Amino acid sequence: MNLQKRVESFEHLGNLLRSFHEAPNDPEKVLLAEAVRLAYAENQWFTPENIRIALNSLGEALQPENLSEWLFPYLHRLHNTLIHKTVGVVMAGNIPAVGFHDFLCVLISGHKLKARLSSSDHRLIPVMADILIRYLPEWQEMITFTRDRLEQFDVIIATGSDNTSRYFEYYFGKYPHIIRKNRNSVAIIRGDETEDDLRKLAGDIMLYFGMGCRSVSKIWVPRQYDFTALISALKRYDAYANHNKYRNNYDYSKSIFMVNQIPVIDTGCMLLKEDPAINSRISVLNYEYYNRVEDVLSILENISDSIQCIISAHKVSCHTILPGMAQNPALWDYADDIDTLDFLLS
Repeated sequence: MNLQKRVESFEHLGNLLRSFHEAPNDPEKVLLAEAVRLAYAENQWFTPENIRIALNSLGEALQPENLSEWLFPYLHRLHNTLIHKTVGVVMAGNIPAVGFHDFLCVLISGHKLKARLSSSDHRLIPVMADILIRYLPEWQEMITFTRDRLEQFDVIIATGSDNTSRYFEYYFGKYPHIIRKNRNSVAIIRGDETEDDLRKLAGDIMLYFGMGCRSVSKIWVPRQYDFTALISALKRYDAYANHNKYRNNYDYSKSIFMVNQIPVIDTGCMLLKEDPAINSRISVLNYEYYNRVEDVLSILENISDSIQCIISAHKVSCHTILPGMAQNPALWDYADDIDTLDFLLS
């Protein structure tokens, strides 16, 4: 299958994901709608709204101009890939379709995909594969899914926790590999953010219940910072308090803090806790005061291997991204800053 056919297939998929709510009787959209329904029935964290947000984000990323810009630096190698491998991919399942970028990279590079699906997310990517196959039947021979142990592959890409990464290193270390561990995202607040900045930051914190590696789990704020505007922005997600699983986490954390007399700022659906830790529990946002932005950047430089994104409305360093961008990565925003496509074409 040549590159043009591969690209056109994903352009077709992107158009379908962007227009999901239009022409609901379209056979491919019926398939997608059923996968959304089943994904939520089997995993209550995957609400229909959050799934639709994730699918739309993927659809926007798959715009023809985005695919062209992403692939341009690799065109020579993409057109001249002579040796095709079978790439094993161990997919995470913390947010809807989180393994899609690896799925895309493997197939667009011309390799065969053998993916082990997460039990938390085994509906969404297979239905997107079905849509690709309907558009171009040649994909059938290039895509395999399993929920069992991966075997008979040449290259491996695995995403998991710090604990599972040690397992991955032990079993997959002898193969060419990318093995990803836990990462967290953080934000630096200057105090003069606009209402729109804070609204977008609230999405970076709360979307997908804060369960993604691109979800903000820790913020730095200046001394004497007034949290009122941020709390108001977070109120947009008050409906999370009615979500059973999220509410259980919120109530549990709140009771622990009360028993241990740990002061928190309670927004009604989120607990803001002063804590130097980067990682935080579901429903908890850690915060820390700073005197100088340079001090925060120095801390982040020392723990860069644990950081996925740094969000700031101000360009405080070359590594920061604007609020609202954390949950809408471009195709060239690689997890852990490892260029997956370059790896697959090497």
